[in-house]
Amino acid sequence: MAAFLGGIAGGLLSQWVASNGTALAQKPNGVHAEEFLLLDQAGKARAGLGLDANGEVGLVLTSKDGSRTLHLSPDERMVIKLAERGGKVLWAAP
Repeated sequence: MAAFLGGIAGGLLSQWVASNGTALAQKPNGVHAEEFLLLDQAGKARAGLGLDANGEVGLVLTSKDGSRTLHLSPDERMVIKLAERGGKVLWAAP
């Protein structure tokens, strides 16, 4: 989970740092990106949508205090997982 959020944050940061300022054309009714990160007012990642290093797609939602994380990925054996901060899975569904 931390690796997924770290990958999303690192990807966004590297894109911002390495950007050469060139804008690519997009469809007027669409947005194209490899990942999205939702930050709270303190700059803490609360949600992420993107691809991990293996090319697997996932959506990660983190509780306000960071103690629980909800992970959805159709590429994993357990499609939906609710885990606590230490990584212990509290609930999962195929």
